[in-house]
Amino acid sequence: MRPADTRGPSHDDGDALRQLGRAVIEAEGRAVVAMGERIGPDFVHACRLMLTAPGRVIVLGMGKSGHIASKIAATLASTGTPAFYVHPGEASHGDVGMITGDDVVLALSQSGETDEIAALLPLIKRLAVPLIALTGNAASTLAQASSIIIDVSVQEEACPLGLAPTSSTTACLAMGDALAIAMLDARGFTQADFARSHPGGRLGRRLLVRIDDLMHTGERLPRVRPETPLADALVEMSNKGLGMTAIVDGNEQLLGVFTDGDLRRALDNQVDVHATTMAEIMTPGGHHVPPDHLAAEALELMERHRINALLVLDDHQRLVGALNMHDLLRAGVA
Repeated sequence: MRPADTRGPSHDDGDALRQLGRAVIEAEGRAVVAMGERIGPDFVHACRLMLTAPGRVIVLGMGKSGHIASKIAATLASTGTPAFYVHPGEASHGDVGMITGDDVVLALSQSGETDEIAALLPLIKRLAVPLIALTGNAASTLAQASSIIIDVSVQEEACPLGLAPTSSTTACLAMGDALAIAMLDARGFTQADFARSHPGGRLGRRLLVRIDDLMHTGERLPRVRPETPLADALVEMSNKGLGMTAIVDGNEQLLGVFTDGDLRRALDNQVDVHATTMAEIMTPGGHHVPPDHLAAEALELMERHRINALLVLDDHQRLVGALNMHDLLRAGVA
């Protein structure tokens, strides 16, 4: 006879699955809130140690705590605190050489009795480096060896079996974020600093790429004189492919602009393309930006005025470049 199925609710039981999902979120939320209420002098001391360390923050953790430790190290490094993760198992086989006397060690272990971390404690003590413990057991081997203990204990795991690290790893992750952001603020870390450490991301490109990195210059820059016939200006626009041309005087001072939209309106009015000069049909002035501004500012100006191209003028109002929306898209700014 087949034994009764003792597993949980069927995957078809949507209400039960939703209930379990909510229960997990609520349990982990309670753990994080309770931990936040315990932040005190030890948290401040830990931040100051890491802020003043001449070296780096070495983050240790095994198993699930290892994944959390790796993420904390990455968050610290990306927010202005030099840090990297060291696998405790590998550390005992040579990687402990990555820890120097100028560093601070941040070790994660909910029980405080992780064998691989315990094996490193005498070596860390010999190096005389500060040791900060993120642990749920203040009486543990790790806690007793640490300079600072940050309490990340949880009342319950979100796992209904009470086995899988869930609330405990979430609490450690939140504490790591709290440390990183507190130090970010203390360092005066700015958006520009963040961009420099994330040059491949969209935010980095928006905060680093300048207009003069993208603009068309020299022979690639569409420009004609005010006496140029419209027919010749159309050839210039077609050859340069920016959907517009600038109209400048003999000193490259901007007089006006003529765009694809202006052309459509001119043709609707049956303008003679051979007899009409640019002085007669151009839009005087035109939207423009300086070359040293961020490309993201050019994007904002284009979006605000619903235009697809901009001229670039230097401090003396001379034409030095042009760019359009396609340039911003290719650069990943738009």
